Formats: sequence, C-alpha cells, structure tokens
Amino acid sequence: MRAVILAGGLGTRLHPYTTVLPKPLVPVGDRPILERILHQLAAAGVTRVDLCVAHLGELIRAYFTESKAAPSGLELRWHWEHEPLGTAGAVRVVPDLEDVFLAMNGDVLTNLDYRALVDYHRQREAALTIAMHRKHVQIDLGVIESSDGFVTAYREKPSLTYDVSTGVYVYDHRVLAQMPDGPCQFPDLVQLLLTRGERIAAFPALDAEWFDIGTVGELERATARLAESPELFDPAYRASPAQ
Repeated sequence: MRAVILAGGLGTRLHPYTTVLPKPLVPVGDRPILERILHQLAAAGVTRVDLCVAHLGELIRAYFTESKAAPSGLELRWHWEHEPLGTAGAVRVVPDLEDVFLAMNGDVLTNLDYRALVDYHRQREAALTIAMHRKHVQIDLGVIESSDGFVTAYREKPSLTYDVSTGVYVYDHRVLAQMPDGPCQFPDLVQLLLTRGERIAAFPALDAEWFDIGTVGELERATARLAESPELFDPAYRASPAQ
C-alpha cells in the first residue's frame, strides 16, 4: 500500500517554531510529527510513502536521510512542488499512482485505523473517502433564534457538534484524471466529484484521537495528550510487552 503526504506548507500559524523548522519536523514529545506519522503508516502496512515538499523540503529530506528516523523497510520518495498546487493538486506531482492510495496532511496526529479506512473505501467502491472526526464547538455567547423580529428561542453558550474532515483520505487513482489543470484545493475537488456523480465515502473515525497541529494551541494540546498516554500514537510502544 502507498501513501502520499503533503508536507509543503509554510506553517505560519506555528510561529515561532516554524521560523527555523518546517512544520512536519516540529516535535510532539520527543519526535517530529512526521516521524510519528511514518511509523504509524508502516505499522498499518504501508510500504512506500511519497512526500510532496516545498518550504524547507531539503531539511525534511536531510533529517530522514541522515538520522535514519524512518521505519525500516519503508521506502521514501521526494517530490518538489515548485509552485503552489493546492491541497488536492499537489498529489499530481507524484508519478505512477495506481489503484487506491492514502493521502494525508503532514501535520495530522491521529490514531485512526488506516487499514480499516482503506478497507472501508474498497467496500464502498468510492472514488474518494474522507476520514471524519466528531468536533464539539463551544459557543461562549447566548445564541438567539428569531422570526419576524421576535425571539423564538434562546440558548446560553450552546455546544455544537460537527463531523469534520481529518485531513486523511483514500483516493482511487481515477480521481487524478478528473482534477482541473492548475492549482486545486481539496474542498473544490470534493464539490467537482459530487457534481459528476462520483461516490465519496465518509469514514466514521469519530472516536479516534485527532490533532490538526497547525497552531501553537493544538501543538500544546497534542503534547499534553501524548504525555498522558504515550501509547496512543506510538505503534512500537503499544506492541512492547515491557509497557
């Protein structure tokens, strides 16, 4: 099984960490985000990972080449995004993508079951599958519902619940031929496939741990969660009989 990781973002919301480090190399605990992702993918049966890089991409490659931090037996290939192609269009720089493949952002820390995700995609014969997470959003204000200028309901500081994209997907290779020329953002690709009647599956990873490490706050939350339960994001830790 193959996976494509999008690792070319500037990471501006993670300043000051990303002043000197590319976002995928920002550590969560004692290891970079991307190193944790690669070990999880290898444990799930992925044998080759194609990394789409841009900003400080040479530093990412040097880290994994010089430190030998990638899992044994996992083949890494590097592809440069010389101009921004978007969160879907970047996949097009990877040659020879066939059958189905995982694609994900390089700043996502989760313990969702990648094997189950791919199986779910195949069972539904989907063009694309999106892994979902259940997100609770607290509104710290009184929310008013009204009609014709009169209040019909009032809710004080409600909590809203949404199923959101985790940034982890499974593509069927036929989707690549349907992407428009030039940059393509993932939400635009989803809308395009829906208008063409393609099947897009939604994988309910609703109870999985999930952190989109795009901000300092999320990085701190993920680091604290890892300190509480180091086995959550570490396949080797879970497999160790000494723990």
